[in-house]
Amino acid sequence: MNEKTDIQSMDFKELTAYVTDVLGEKPFRARQIYEWIHVKLVSGFDEMTNLSKSLREKLEKNCYLAMPEIARRLVSKIDGTRKYLFRLSDGNIIESVLMKYKHGNSVCVSSQVGCRMGCRFCASTLDGLERNMTPSEMLNEVYMIQKDLGERISNVVIMGSGEPLDNYDNVLRFIKMLSDENGLNISQRNITLSTCGIVPRIYDLAKEELQITLAISLHAVNDQRRRELMPVANTWSIDEILKACREYYGHNNRRLTFEYSLVKGVNDSSEDAAALARLLHGLNAHVNLIPVNPIKERDFRQSDNSAVMNFKNKLEKYGENVTIRREMGRDIQAACGQLRKNYIDALESEE
Repeated sequence: MNEKTDIQSMDFKELTAYVTDVLGEKPFRARQIYEWIHVKLVSGFDEMTNLSKSLREKLEKNCYLAMPEIARRLVSKIDGTRKYLFRLSDGNIIESVLMKYKHGNSVCVSSQVGCRMGCRFCASTLDGLERNMTPSEMLNEVYMIQKDLGERISNVVIMGSGEPLDNYDNVLRFIKMLSDENGLNISQRNITLSTCGIVPRIYDLAKEELQITLAISLHAVNDQRRRELMPVANTWSIDEILKACREYYGHNNRRLTFEYSLVKGVNDSSEDAAALARLLHGLNAHVNLIPVNPIKERDFRQSDNSAVMNFKNKLEKYGENVTIRREMGRDIQAACGQLRKNYIDALESEE
């Protein structure tokens, strides 16, 4: 365990207190340090050139920056999507994805090493949960990709490996620091948190009154079917999730996103579309249809294009706002957990 202090996970107020009370420096030094870490995105204290040598040595002795290594970087020949495997300081591997859109550069970050939610169509959960990630580790996913790309990141989705609400306190701090005017200052309206539906935490998040988009991984229209796909449905019903979503909307007035992975012959019928429209009736909702990504450990198959379009048209007929998620980086295994799983399996087979 690192006995040094993770100052990268401190917000501006906490860093100021640490610099003055622990390091015995003037408060303006905290602003300089914060800017070096969160605006100029340096990877070491020796790069903080406007600090005295003695202060840099003090920082080196007492603190650390949780900088990961890029273990692998793949760039899609189809659409320029970049997939990163990062090696954290303890050797664990996590993955992040950069997606280039007309409206800006979007990064999909992981919030945990692995995942314990057990969703049957996701590769992230196959090996279970290793540990939670710290705010600094999540921030560095964004920082390192921005530095590597040489362009500003404008959108962040917490939709990679892990369940964000299962790492609630660290993810909340990550969001607040990412949107802090003293740091990268990414608008909360450009941050999306995706959850499989941990109901008590949705209520907690509502009270924070953030301006982020909440995305619910729904994937089924009744509890029985949802339990087959997502073990979390054994704990909280769809009705309980939707009640929490209404509470969330009541606090921040932000449109809710519902993600629905279409699995051939499982949840993609016209009847499913009609049932989904009934569930979401009266909610300010946007449905994001996702043709499921086949993974070798499961036997799910993608719905064909005609079924996807039929599902979309049926929802629109009922007045729902619908998009079909554009597949990004299919040639570089950009779906959740795929590349990390294959990388770890390959390492283990070499041992």
